[in-house]
Amino acid sequence: MINPDPILESDLDAYVDNRLAPGARIRVESHLSKNPAEAARIMADLEIRSTLRIAIGEHDAPHRAETREAARRLESNLSMRRTWATLQRIAAIGILVTTGWVASSQIGPFNATAVNASVHAPAYVEEAIRAHNTSLLRASMTSQREAPGYDAEDIRAATAIVMPKLPGNWKVADVQIFPSDFGPSVEMAIAVEGGGQLSLFAVRPGFFAVENVTDVNLSDAEAAYWQIGEVAYALVSSVPDATLAAEARDLSKTLY
Repeated sequence: MINPDPILESDLDAYVDNRLAPGARIRVESHLSKNPAEAARIMADLEIRSTLRIAIGEHDAPHRAETREAARRLESNLSMRRTWATLQRIAAIGILVTTGWVASSQIGPFNATAVNASVHAPAYVEEAIRAHNTSLLRASMTSQREAPGYDAEDIRAATAIVMPKLPGNWKVADVQIFPSDFGPSVEMAIAVEGGGQLSLFAVRPGFFAVENVTDVNLSDAEAAYWQIGEVAYALVSSVPDATLAAEARDLSKTLY
């Protein structure tokens, strides 16, 4: 059956420009949740637009007049996404370098990766760490039975959360459903080689995004978190500096 109301490129442009009514935004976000590659492209455009708006004058830092004017011209032409995508990213990064705002960031090819110390983890990461600590507590109590039975399709049907495919050498020790502000969340305790225990947490945080893996070290834990569409994930260890980012990236790739 042909969709009577398809999402057009003009709809995506309007979404980036924040010119859609709430109902239309939901329709576009639903479309993007089913098209990860297109969603990643749109999120990149949103990042560029935010960067340009900062460059244009939302901060008090002085800018050269020609830099501000270049930013205005680039913002006005952002809808020419496919033709000028690479040039836009070069220009956006160039503006940041000129004003000295990326002195603490590591610049990769057309990408900026934030230093761990400057990352403020989203609220769901705190939920993931609390769930991880609860899982450790349950494991230490003889009166609390673990539930190692893991059925990814059952979890998906009950919670609308798609779980990543686990490596073959990871053993599920316990799976629990926890409440959250936007519906149920999933906490999975995983036994790994060497006797360690990780937790894989998944939740619907209440907003749509496509975020790459970010690693954050706290005083008593490490978490590597990411988001694909309407579901966010966090891989947690109670051992700081456990270097979870590589494992988290491998997990995220199984979701596409």
